[in-house]
Amino acid sequence: MKLRNFPCLLVSALLIDSRAQGVEAIAPEGEITLPELVITGKAEDLLREAATASKGQASSVEIESRPYLRRGEILEIVPGMVVTQHAGGGKANQYFLRGFNLDHGTDFAISIDDMPLNMRTHAHGQGYADLNFIIPELIERVAYEKGVYSARNGDLSSAGSAEFKLVDVLPSGLASVSLGENGYWRGLIADTMEGPDGGLLTFALEGNRNEGPWTLPEDFSRWNGFARYVLGDDDHHVSVAFMSSSTDWRSSDQIPERAIEDGRIPLFGHIDPTTGGESQRHSLGVNFRSNDGRDVWRGNLYGLFYELDVFSNFTYFLENPLQGDQFEQAEQRSVIGGQLVREWLDRSILGCPSDHALGLQLRQDFIDPIGLYKTTNRHRYRTVREDEVSEGSLGIFGESTTRWREGFRTIAGLRGDLFHFDVSSNDPRNSGDETAGIISPKLSAVWGPWHQTEYYLNFGTGFHSNDARGVNNSVDPETNAPLSPVDPLVRTIGSEIGMRSQIFSKLTLTAALWWLDSDSELVYVGDAGTNEAGNASRRYGIETAAYWRPVDWLTLDGEIAITHARFRGVGDDSRIPGSVPCMISGGIRAGGVEGFFAGIRTRAFSPRPLTEDNSVKGKSSFLVNLQTGYRSKHWEIQLECLNLFDRDDNDIEYFYTSRLPGESAAGIDDTHLHPMEPRTLRMQATYRF
Repeated sequence: MKLRNFPCLLVSALLIDSRAQGVEAIAPEGEITLPELVITGKAEDLLREAATASKGQASSVEIESRPYLRRGEILEIVPGMVVTQHAGGGKANQYFLRGFNLDHGTDFAISIDDMPLNMRTHAHGQGYADLNFIIPELIERVAYEKGVYSARNGDLSSAGSAEFKLVDVLPSGLASVSLGENGYWRGLIADTMEGPDGGLLTFALEGNRNEGPWTLPEDFSRWNGFARYVLGDDDHHVSVAFMSSSTDWRSSDQIPERAIEDGRIPLFGHIDPTTGGESQRHSLGVNFRSNDGRDVWRGNLYGLFYELDVFSNFTYFLENPLQGDQFEQAEQRSVIGGQLVREWLDRSILGCPSDHALGLQLRQDFIDPIGLYKTTNRHRYRTVREDEVSEGSLGIFGESTTRWREGFRTIAGLRGDLFHFDVSSNDPRNSGDETAGIISPKLSAVWGPWHQTEYYLNFGTGFHSNDARGVNNSVDPETNAPLSPVDPLVRTIGSEIGMRSQIFSKLTLTAALWWLDSDSELVYVGDAGTNEAGNASRRYGIETAAYWRPVDWLTLDGEIAITHARFRGVGDDSRIPGSVPCMISGGIRAGGVEGFFAGIRTRAFSPRPLTEDNSVKGKSSFLVNLQTGYRSKHWEIQLECLNLFDRDDNDIEYFYTSRLPGESAAGIDDTHLHPMEPRTLRMQATYRF
C-alpha cells in the first residue's frame, strides 16, 4: 500500500467508524476508572513538590498550541532547549542545551512511558534519540528536569532529561488531515474503544510525506502506528503498548558556504544527490502500578527492534577524489529492559514525615551488525569496520524525601550503575570486553514556601557512557595506527541554586544559577558525522523563566538561558564548538475550548563558536512561528505559518575541511551549513467524534 493513498483511506475509515463512541460513554460500564488528569503545564504551581528550580512539566494543550516544523521540535518545550536539523527529516534532530552541542541526544536522556529512547553505541552517534515515531496528539504530558540531581536518572542525563507520558485513553476519537507547501501532507486517525473484558483499547495510525524546499526533493515519508490496551482502576492497573514506525528520506546535508557565495549551488542546493537513509522502530511495553495507600509498586518491561541505514557525505571529494567521500552508517539492534520501583509514603525519620523510594533498572542492547562502510551512490565498496556489540547495564537507586520542619525539606539520593561492554569486531585487535561501575550521590535542600516562594540548593554527580567500540579500541580501522581505549564511564559533577515563586496570582517565576564539570566531553566531529571523547569541560550559567495566565483563555511565557562553556586544561583554545551562549524564547497564545484561537512563538539564539580558538563563529538565529484557527465541539481548522518573517538564518553550522571538484587536493577550511527552511504555510482540519 502506498503512503500517498493514505488520505483517501483516512476519509473512508472515518465514514466507516461514524458510530464510534468516545471514552466518556464507555468508561462507566468498563473496569477502567482512571481519574481525569488536569495539567495546567509550565505555569502550574509546583511549590512543595519540585526539588529544583529547573524542573517542570508541559501539558498536551501547550504542546498542541506550539507550531513546529519537525517532530523533534516538541522538545523545545524544555526551557533553554534549541532543536535544529543538519540533514533530512528522517534523522534524529540536533539538540542544544546548557552549553552542550548534544548532537542527536548525548548527555540528555529522553524516555517514553519509562522506556529509554537514547541509543548507546549507535552507528551515527552516542545517545542518538529519534522522536519521529511519537504521535503528538497522543502525548499527555512531558516532564523535564535539568542537571544531575535526581537519583532516578542515570546514563546520558548530565544536561537533563525529558519523560514523555502518552495517553492511556483518548477523551474522543479524532481524524485529522494536514496539507502544506512543498508537497507536505499528514493524515491521522485515533480513537479509544471498549475491549471484551472491560479494558480500553487506544489506537492511532499516522502517515506523513514532505518534499521540502530543497533542489533535491527530500522524498520524506513516515508511517507510525500505536495501540495500547489498559485494564484496571486508578489504584491498580496495567497497560500494554505497541508502537511501530518506518521512515525514509533523502538528504541535502550540510553544504559549504563558499559554494553558495560563488554561485556553484543555490542556498537550498546539495553536493551529493544520493545521501539520505531509512529507519524502522518497533516496540512492545508493559507498564503496571499498584497503590495500597502508603505502599506503591510500579514498573515496566519493554522490548524493541531498531534498524538504521544512513548515507552521508560531509567532505565531498577530500579523501577520495574519484569515488567521493560518501559513507554509510548502519546498525540493527534489539533491546530488552525494564524497571521496578517500590515507594514507601507517609513514613517518618526521627519523627519527621518522609517518603522513600528504591528502584532497579535493567537494559541489554544486542547490536548485530553495526558498521561503517565507504560507499558511492549508496553502493558499498569497502568495509571500514563492522562489529557485533552486546552492552548491558544494571542501575540501582534509592531516594528519600524528608520534611524536617515547616519550610525545610531535603531529597537525598544514591545511585549505582554497572555496565558490561562486549565487542566482536571484524578486526580482532578491536575486539574485547570491559566491565565498569560508578556511584552517584545526590542531595537537594528546599526552603519555603515563604510568601509563596521556594529556594533550592542542589548538588549531585552523574555520568555518561562511551561507545563500546571506543572502550575496546586498539587500532584505528582506517590507518592501523595504535589507539588508546576511552574510559567506559565518564563522571560529571554539578550544582544549582534556584528559586520558584507564585507570589503573584497565576504567575510562575523561576530562576537558576548552575554549574557542571565533565571529566571528558563528547565532541561532535562535523566531517565524520559522529562524536568522540574529548577533553574535560566546565559550564555554568543562569536561566530565568516566567509563565503567566492572567485569564483562562490567555497565556504568556518567556525564557532566557545564558551559558559559559569551556574546555579545561587546554590553554587559550578552550571554546567548545557548537555551544550556544545565549538562547531566548517566548510566546503568547489565546483561545478557549471553543471559538477562535491564536498563538505566536519566537526563538532566538546568539552566535556560537565553531572553532576552539573562537576565530570562526556561527550566525545568530531568529525564528517566529504563527498559529491561528477556529474550533467547535467537533471540528477544528488550523493554519500555521512557520518562519513567519522568512529569515535566511541557518539551522546548523560546522567548520572543517572539505574539497569540491577542481579545488586543491588539500581541501579548503570552510563553514558548512544547513539553512533554515523558508516561510512555510500548513493547514490542518481535525474532526473529533
